[in-house]
Amino acid sequence: MASASTLRTRANPQQLEAIVATDGPVLIIAGPGSGKTFTLVERIVYLITEKGVAPESLLVVTFTDKAARELTTRISNRLTEVGVTFNLNEMYLGTFHSICLRFLEDYQEFTRLKRSFTLFDQFDQQYFLYQRIKEFRALPDAELVMGEDQRGRWKQSENLLAWVNKVGEEALDPITLASAPEPEIRALAACFTRYQELLAENNALDFSGIQYEALQLLEGRPDVLAQLREKLTYLMVDEYQDTNTIQERILLLLAGDRCNLCVVGDDDQGLYRFRGATIRNILEFPGLFDEGRCKQTRLTVNYRSHPDIIRVYNEWMKEQVWDDGAQVFRFAKQIEPREADFPDVPAAVRLAASDVDGETASWHAEVLTFLNDLKDSGQLADWNQVAFLFRSVKNDRVVALARFLEGQGVPVFSPRSNMFFEREEIRLMIGALIFLFPQFPKVRAWAEGVTLSIWDYYDQLCFKPFTDELRKPENKPLLEWARPLAKRHAVLAQNTDYSFSGLFYQLLQFPLFSRFLTEDAVQGVDKGRAARNLGTFSKLLTKFEYLHYVSVLNPEFLQKNLRDLFNHFLRFLAEGGIGEYEDEAEYAPKGCVSFLTIHQSKGLEFPVVVCGSLEAVPRKQYSDLDVLLEEGGYLSKARFEPLEQMKHFDFRRLFYTAFSRAQNLLVLAAHEREGRGLGKSPSKYFERLFYEVPSWRETDLSALTFDAVKQINLKREYSFTSHITVFENCAEQYRFFKELEFSPIRESPMLFGTLVHQTIEDIHKTVLRGEEGTITIEGIKGWFSTNYAMLSKKERVYLAPSSQQAALQHVLRYYERENGHWDRIKEAEVEISLVKEHYILKGSVDLIRGEGGTVEIVDFKSEKKPDMEKDRGRLEQYRHQLEVYAHLVEQRTGQKVSRMHLYYTGEDGGNPYVTFKKDDRVIDRTIARFDGVVDRIEHQDYQMAARPTKLCLSCDLRPYCDNKNWIFRKND
Repeated sequence: MASASTLRTRANPQQLEAIVATDGPVLIIAGPGSGKTFTLVERIVYLITEKGVAPESLLVVTFTDKAARELTTRISNRLTEVGVTFNLNEMYLGTFHSICLRFLEDYQEFTRLKRSFTLFDQFDQQYFLYQRIKEFRALPDAELVMGEDQRGRWKQSENLLAWVNKVGEEALDPITLASAPEPEIRALAACFTRYQELLAENNALDFSGIQYEALQLLEGRPDVLAQLREKLTYLMVDEYQDTNTIQERILLLLAGDRCNLCVVGDDDQGLYRFRGATIRNILEFPGLFDEGRCKQTRLTVNYRSHPDIIRVYNEWMKEQVWDDGAQVFRFAKQIEPREADFPDVPAAVRLAASDVDGETASWHAEVLTFLNDLKDSGQLADWNQVAFLFRSVKNDRVVALARFLEGQGVPVFSPRSNMFFEREEIRLMIGALIFLFPQFPKVRAWAEGVTLSIWDYYDQLCFKPFTDELRKPENKPLLEWARPLAKRHAVLAQNTDYSFSGLFYQLLQFPLFSRFLTEDAVQGVDKGRAARNLGTFSKLLTKFEYLHYVSVLNPEFLQKNLRDLFNHFLRFLAEGGIGEYEDEAEYAPKGCVSFLTIHQSKGLEFPVVVCGSLEAVPRKQYSDLDVLLEEGGYLSKARFEPLEQMKHFDFRRLFYTAFSRAQNLLVLAAHEREGRGLGKSPSKYFERLFYEVPSWRETDLSALTFDAVKQINLKREYSFTSHITVFENCAEQYRFFKELEFSPIRESPMLFGTLVHQTIEDIHKTVLRGEEGTITIEGIKGWFSTNYAMLSKKERVYLAPSSQQAALQHVLRYYERENGHWDRIKEAEVEISLVKEHYILKGSVDLIRGEGGTVEIVDFKSEKKPDMEKDRGRLEQYRHQLEVYAHLVEQRTGQKVSRMHLYYTGEDGGNPYVTFKKDDRVIDRTIARFDGVVDRIEHQDYQMAARPTKLCLSCDLRPYCDNKNWIFRKND
């Protein structure tokens, strides 16, 4: 076996064994803090540098997008260290969902999906079901799946969402379910089938459906599966304990007989059963293969925690019986500390206080005293070294503790505590919108005597604070703007030329809201939380307007729009909760203690962990319908873990994960109470452990040393069109729409150009499949017609028949010119990226063609060829874009780009090309300029030399910018 020195790695013997075990199935059990990501990176580098595996032959699956970005960054840095120049842009590296989505996009013509399909997030999916709930209510016995009608449409849609997702994620056969003797199972089949029909009718795809459709593709198209197997020769999957049935099936299909499949994970940290994950995938993995074929390695040396902390969580797992007499449901392991000198003081302590019934004063005071003593010990450099972990951060007790600490000068970072709708900026914005529609208090009641609890929130926490602000002298301009508008809306007689989102952007001009948006406000400890929340609110408004077809305020529909917005849309969002901004590159913001869920903390580490929720007890996570599916044999496998033990196993895994986040100090925290069940704190499950560790007051905190919070170096992605051009045109637009993620009211879709592009791409895809002989004029018209139908339906923008005909002529002209020369085409619609030292450069090339050792790149423009003199500035910008693409193509393929073309499909009689020769010196200058722009973005330098007058005319931000106190950049 290769040694660590010959491979230039600092891997320990266990890690080295995992790194060089490359062929056939491999299982790596990686305990907490055991250097799992390091081992994954070294294994990938080993495959590329020592085994000669091309990066594009690797498929690497991570649990989150952030993990994928961190892995990409670390691999690229490591390859640079060992002096290897390899491009990672071709590697299939990402989450299951992102990789499956890539399969669907690459082979879309073999799926049910048409072009321009809509991808739902969870809220979109539930709202889609909610808007169509009557159709499901009409199905026989549907209430057995989604609950009785009196539970309400939103609750029914929530239940329905969970069950249709389960059918997809478990890859259940709807035909088998439909013929079941049990009415509940038949109803589930009917609901799932109708849901799939509705998705197809709307050319939509939901998040869990991505994998379902990918499995259909791989099982239904052996030719596609064969191509992917040939391309992807080495597969690696992280966090395998949290995979589900359909993911296992997809992996085994892709692995084929070669089966170079390496799975990495820790069965003790399986947390996602409630999302369909099954621990059996990792526990049964070795048994999928002939005995002895699967190599198994355990990483058990912990490089994170003090030995005292490791002792606590080893003991915690030993308290549980992990077998049922016939089968063991855990890999045996003992986590060991690294060899090092540790402070000879307890590193696991308890934090406790008790109050009389319902009071919290003593408890809050004890937590604050602990934090202040920690700070006063002189060992804590920043509040961000402390993290509080809970089962839920939405719990009233947790929220109350966070508010108390903030009131005492300890900033709290808690992005998922459901406080979005409590924030001042959101309450004032909702209050302003209500003020602008005086009829709302009357029209919100859809029948006599009805009421909604959220109306109190609107009246007391939104409308009243807003009107209180309006009375202040400094807000007089806002009052003078809002009052006449409100009067107009109260008796609206004709359409306006704006909608709710238009009013939102108008409101930003006034200091009541603009104070949240200044550059200084965004630089604060909370990373501009208020500005980012307003950005989120803009996205919610534009989403509402899209879902309800609102483009202007129409007197005929205004009452219904108001009810839909306030009674339904915003109410459902408030009930479900909205997460606030989280900076992926800084998981523990400086100056704040973190309040996180245990699930959120997975994969993270903190010097000090305060683990709350110790009143918790095991709770079941299955329903009667789950039991029916299992016992009826409808699942792909028989039951694995004993039903009555599952909640105990999951409970141990959850708190094992929490305890093992701690590096230097683990604090078991409980607001002590006597009682039964959840009334007792700590619960009987924690009692022994809790009272065995010493009180923090008996511990010399100054004897401990606390590590700094680990910095995650995540490279951000930048493209010419989406980032550089936007920034150079207007840095303030970039700040709002890219950095703060505001949503423009209406991004005017370039329907004509997109339609031409899509249909030309259909031609190219057919050519690249070797089927150019099948292309006909009628076939092109068919593609064009389908593309138009799907695009116009999604964008809700339509072309006049004459414009449709003109767009079709663009495509037909291209076909007639190029027919007979298809052999020059190498690739089409190529998404390319290049990992640079500080960022990732991205681009999309319409066409790569060429002969011999050189290639040419072509970018299509669906317009007439411009005047070479009058449009010199625009052509120069296009040239820079092509130069970036040429750089990417050469770096990616190693092939020389000889020429770069703009192809104008609107050119009727003459030469449709504008051609540029490639000049390496010019390209170097362009890339250097690109680097400079990225550097400004990364340092949040948005200062401009002047406002771009032409852009301002149609910009949503114009009211805000007209009233901004500008400081312009000099010598730009």
